[in-house]
Amino acid sequence: MPFHKVQPEKLSSAVVRQIELLILRGILRPGERLPSERDLADRMGVSRPSLRDAVAELQARGLLTSRAGSGVFVADLIGPAFTPALAQLFATHTEAVFDYIAFRRDIEGMAAERAARQATPTDLKVIAATLHRMEQAHTAADPAREAGLDADFHLAIIEAGHNLVMLHMMRAMNAVLREGVVYNRQIMFGQHTTRETLLNQHRDINTAMQARDGPAARAAMESHLDFVQTALVEQQRADRNEAIARQRLDHAERR
Repeated sequence: MPFHKVQPEKLSSAVVRQIELLILRGILRPGERLPSERDLADRMGVSRPSLRDAVAELQARGLLTSRAGSGVFVADLIGPAFTPALAQLFATHTEAVFDYIAFRRDIEGMAAERAARQATPTDLKVIAATLHRMEQAHTAADPAREAGLDADFHLAIIEAGHNLVMLHMMRAMNAVLREGVVYNRQIMFGQHTTRETLLNQHRDINTAMQARDGPAARAAMESHLDFVQTALVEQQRADRNEAIARQRLDHAERR
């Protein structure tokens, strides 16, 4: 018979299961510092020896890591999808930029449609709050902060889909996403594309998300990234034309 005696669970095992689920669900993030031993033991209602046993097990399994004099941190389980050097290349060379935007369009369009169905009320509040902070940065004319919040907005939608594989995969691509957002915005500002246009596109995405309209959320996301791609193509053409014009001017002045 497939039965066995029930054994009382050690407190440390319960602590292990709680922390590993927080890591799996992306609530505890790579590099995040855990509270002090005393604080964490109090929060979890266990003795400090039980907590130490749990932390030791999680460290042995590679989920946590300790730093002398600094504390215990969530380990970097996946690492970046690309090295920082390759992420920079992806963000600044057009051969990769358009493939990167196409990848984002496919993945994030699907993610937005899924999130519109799967998001909890709290998820939707996080997305709306991130957009609100983008609006504040926009009003304050702080493009660097606005670009960072742009990346946060897109990741909040990924998180709202509650697909753990997609969550960790996209977090691993975080460096490329952030480099890409900044690069794309710099290019578009260079051709006098207004920040207001980008902000309105994010408002459209948020409106569809809040309405739980999956197809509209996907369409708004795809439209946004189509706009980014078109803007980059137009900027390439403008850059080429400017280079030609400078050559003509230089040649004329040398005659």
